[in-house]
Amino acid sequence: MTENRFPEGFLWGGATAANQLEGAYNEGGKGLSIFDMVKFIPKEERTNDIEMDVRSEKELDRLLAETEGGNFPKRRGIDFYHRYKEDIALFAEMGFKTFRLSIAWPRIFPNGDEMAPNEEGLAFYDNVFDELKKYGIEPLVTLSHYEIPLHLVKKYNGWEDRRLVDFFVHYAETVFHRYKDKVKYWLTFNEINVSTISPYIGSGILVDRVENREQAVYQALHHQFVASARAVKACHNIIPDAMIGCMLARMETYAETCNPDDALAALEEDQKNLFFTDVQVRGYYPSFMNRYFEENNIKIEMAPGDEEILLQHTVDFLSFSYYMTMVASGAPEKKKEKGNFFSGIKNPYLEASDWGWQIDPKGMRLTLNKLYDRYQVPLFIVENGLGAYDKVEENGSINDDYRIDYLRAHIEQMAEAIKDGVDIMGYTSWGCIDLISASTSEMSKRYGFIYVDQDDYGNGTLERRKKKSFDWYKQVIESNGEIL
Repeated sequence: MTENRFPEGFLWGGATAANQLEGAYNEGGKGLSIFDMVKFIPKEERTNDIEMDVRSEKELDRLLAETEGGNFPKRRGIDFYHRYKEDIALFAEMGFKTFRLSIAWPRIFPNGDEMAPNEEGLAFYDNVFDELKKYGIEPLVTLSHYEIPLHLVKKYNGWEDRRLVDFFVHYAETVFHRYKDKVKYWLTFNEINVSTISPYIGSGILVDRVENREQAVYQALHHQFVASARAVKACHNIIPDAMIGCMLARMETYAETCNPDDALAALEEDQKNLFFTDVQVRGYYPSFMNRYFEENNIKIEMAPGDEEILLQHTVDFLSFSYYMTMVASGAPEKKKEKGNFFSGIKNPYLEASDWGWQIDPKGMRLTLNKLYDRYQVPLFIVENGLGAYDKVEENGSINDDYRIDYLRAHIEQMAEAIKDGVDIMGYTSWGCIDLISASTSEMSKRYGFIYVDQDDYGNGTLERRKKKSFDWYKQVIESNGEIL
């Protein structure tokens, strides 16, 4: 039990992404997205835990030709497209105050560069938002959650091309106008820092087309920063009472020892992670990145007025995903552990998930305090959860006590951060209903309070079933975090 109640109106809920949830990839006039091209690779055949990149034009053409017989899990999702009413009713039963979802850009603009939107795509999200409104659930909508229209990759090499700024802003303005009476919480780019790890997923860049990968990635990121700031401006103009935020894959990093070399290595990792929010929350490039660009021969091309746009149109709040922490060492030969796209040295003080992600609830309190100290804007934890193998018992029950333990420990630390004085808007547990994993395209890596009967190969009835954690989370929300 927490000693302090969470603030009145705290936004409890769950989080998802269109490409992991909706399915119906070729229905309703939708165009192909970058994640529609990512195949399932069995665990034993993977070179690491992140198999989602498409690196070359040749590979993309091969995947495009492979329409029959290939296992592309993100194309099928869990069929939310046809079952959204059933799923939203379950979220309402848990008492969700908010539901984080993304709009699939190619559902609205199938190619990404058209002038006229696809009415069928717009109508689908109208129906989803109306269903949420019926239950008093506030939508929290991500504009770009790894759903770049594939056409923009093929024709422009994604965000490397500045023309994508205008395409994105046109898309953002279209949905702001359409849903201005239905959505008041928005995010621009999901985990914007992932471009540095996966140029294809984060920025739609095929690396075989560029001479210098880092140069191309940071130039693409600059275009995304400008697009984000212009989307913030448009949102404030079109929906004056809305709030729009940025979103970071937060990687809190500890020094391995008190050796100053380790402390400097940890600082460097932390700065590289917070660079993205520095630009979007503070409105300018931090000096440490200017040094990094200089030392790595990276030259950011800025158009006249870019710096003013970044400075004048900063976000209203900072949202982030938090799954684990990292450890840094000044010794380059140290073995690294993988997790949520990033890697670091194994922390001997922490346990790990079935996928090797290190579990660190206190790290959440630490990161909440650090972010609030640095930025002094409201924070929103929009992803946090445990990917695990779930077993359906003979009587049909799913006893996921390990998930309850994980979430309870993190919510307790969130309550401590609130007592520390941190302004937190809300908490949306990742994958509130089982969905396709972003990094591995597995269905067997489950996060949800709701079990979906489907395996890694798409077999199953898609029946929804409540896990033990369903009633637990319902009680957490009902008591506003008092009963954990």
